[in-house]
Amino acid sequence: MSVEQQKRRGRVRAAELVGRQSLNTGGKELQLQDFRGKVVVLDFWTFCCINCLHVIDELRPLEAEFADEVVTVGVHSPKFEHEADPDALIAAVERYAVHHPVLDDPELTTWQNYAVKAWPTLVVIDPEGYVVHVAAGEGHVEALRSVITEVVAEHEAKGTLHRGDGPYVPPPAPETTLRFPGKVIALDNGNLLVSDSANHSLVEFESDGETVVRRIGTGERGRADGVRPTFAEPAGLAALPGDVAAAVGYDVVVADTVNHLLRGLRLSDGTVTTLAGTGEQWRDGSDSGPALETPLTSPWDVAWWEPAGGVVIAMAGNHTLGLFDPSTGEVRRFAGTTVEGLRDGAADQAFFAQTSGLADGGDRLWMADSETSALRWVEADGDGFAIRTAVGTGLFDFGHADGPAGEALLQHPLGVAVLPDGSVAVCDTYNGAIRRYEPATDEVSTLATDVSEPSGAAVVDGELVVVASAAHRLERPVPPGLAAKLISGASQQVKRPATEIASGEVELAVVFTPPPGTKLDERYGPSTRLEITSTPEDLLVEGAGVGTDLTRRLVLADGIEQGVLHVVAQAASCDDDDEVEHPACRLTRQDWGVPIMISAGGPDRLPLVMGGLDA
Repeated sequence: MSVEQQKRRGRVRAAELVGRQSLNTGGKELQLQDFRGKVVVLDFWTFCCINCLHVIDELRPLEAEFADEVVTVGVHSPKFEHEADPDALIAAVERYAVHHPVLDDPELTTWQNYAVKAWPTLVVIDPEGYVVHVAAGEGHVEALRSVITEVVAEHEAKGTLHRGDGPYVPPPAPETTLRFPGKVIALDNGNLLVSDSANHSLVEFESDGETVVRRIGTGERGRADGVRPTFAEPAGLAALPGDVAAAVGYDVVVADTVNHLLRGLRLSDGTVTTLAGTGEQWRDGSDSGPALETPLTSPWDVAWWEPAGGVVIAMAGNHTLGLFDPSTGEVRRFAGTTVEGLRDGAADQAFFAQTSGLADGGDRLWMADSETSALRWVEADGDGFAIRTAVGTGLFDFGHADGPAGEALLQHPLGVAVLPDGSVAVCDTYNGAIRRYEPATDEVSTLATDVSEPSGAAVVDGELVVVASAAHRLERPVPPGLAAKLISGASQQVKRPATEIASGEVELAVVFTPPPGTKLDERYGPSTRLEITSTPEDLLVEGAGVGTDLTRRLVLADGIEQGVLHVVAQAASCDDDDEVEHPACRLTRQDWGVPIMISAGGPDRLPLVMGGLDA
């Protein structure tokens, strides 16, 4: 019986963990009965998803705080075909320093048994094996702390709580010069600078890409400036024009992804300074202002682009582009709305989906939009800027197919580079390929295959240097003079099943229960916000737009059988103590891209759990 069926009957018994293999357990398979007496937190994730990576980091202090009472189990339910590869999952668990057991759920069996509808989703199971809390999205640490504290106290009093070590067994530590490197740029002296993401540092190589000149960073996770700097999974790199660098006192801008910062590197002595961000992740409110006072969210790549007059930031964490002006020290939103999807048009109205690669193409800034498997660009348009798409159709379609760009398919690309002839090389990461888009003919071809998760590239003396991230090295996979080839691959869709709903009128309800000890914050007006859009746009006859009620009546158009509902919900809550002058407050936010299948006999209510349980 699924969790959804049990909800209708009252108390919910946790479903068994079913998967292909268990990781980080020393070879032991995971079963719920092994955790009886513990509080279990199931983290449903997939390694392409930036929100899932945020949750892994958010859980670290909670896991340390409740080390004797709580067992976290990551349930990896893949979105893309590549993520179902067991070796790719093993690499991702190491890449993102996942220090708890992981269940490999390639067929989404456990996902469906728990009625999960979004990555990430957290499920709390009490020591007797019952589901007591569900939360979708990120930013739930305080709610989880409250729930876990209550559960621990209750079961300690009942005598059903068993303290002690969990089942985590760390794998052996590997030794390579680079570990899951992210991006590469060419320096003026002919050397190459690489972001060594899993080693939390930067490495300068000679032009051969093998001889190490120096390592910048101690290798420890942190955010210290100076000549012994620390980083947290740095990724994007952007060299500033010489005159700009001379004026501001640093040469390279670094996207310090997990720290939610931009850092500046002075090449002459390796000094690092913090340029933008507060170190806290942006969740709501202004994302424009003085750079050191404005929070960022998972900056994944950066590029100097002259038409914008600054450094464009691929803000993967909230599906926007930012703009940093080194001369003024200001940062602002450049494009996007924070809705995850694929929509072209005016920059401030466009939808992005975890943009992860940028490349200066002169009058165009090229982008790899990873979650829509898309190649896109920005260009000047009158007094503003516009977004266009070359390859890609939406959140759930991918593959490896060449030919006319409108029919071509990519799979979660992370990097782009402009080739000397003006064509664009795409690091087609989950296809393990280097693709080429030719703007003049609007055609896509394949330059190389069997590259291990290419994530970034740079052109050096006319040759393409590629970051083969999962092989932990730089490669030159495209020999000079190699002709492009055409690959005819099948279109694929994500494994996640579509949600069936009724035709005509439907009620969409976002379920949110403030965590124990808190209440909705109504001090300054409505505490909740709900924004709904759709793909295609004409799917919704009524119900699109922004409102303050978490329940919305939707009217679906006749004649459309399937689509995607883009739902962004947020709720503000504070400590429930009227005697405290300044109670601790927090904002919970989640966005869903819900694939729907419309049928006359489908349910007329669509619940989405942001926090609590759907009764």
